Amino acid sequence: MTGLMVCVAALAAASVYGVLHRRRNGRVRVRGRDEGQRLGADRLGGELGERATLVQFSSAFCAPCRATRRVLDEVAGMVPGVVHLEVDAEARLDLVRDLGILKTPTVLVLDADGRIVRRAAGQPRKADVIAALGEAV
Repeated sequence: MTGLMVCVAALAAASVYGVLHRRRNGRVRVRGRDEGQRLGADRLGGELGERATLVQFSSAFCAPCRATRRVLDEVAGMVPGVVHLEVDAEARLDLVRDLGILKTPTVLVLDADGRIVRRAAGQPRKADVIAALGEAV
């Protein structure tokens, strides 16, 4: 009987964790410590967009990174003045540490001045990226 109770408690805890993780993954949000922080072309390795920039931190063996790349390329193609930059997280560990990036893909939405407006950890939805761009532009 005790084994059954432990099993039920473990399943309940895993279910709660799974639901919370799924709700937070890919959500585009503002993080307090990022607000107002600026990133320039020199740190990112590419020119910023004239209206906004989508910065994606990815790694070589990340499957969601490929899907995120397609979404961000599509959004950047739809909105004039928006550029998509991809940064290899493994090659730029200094920048990853400075920005507190814990997983790939992580997407930063920058305004025209290079200030971080929004951040998404995980694969964001296309509609969320477009909404975040609306705030940056």
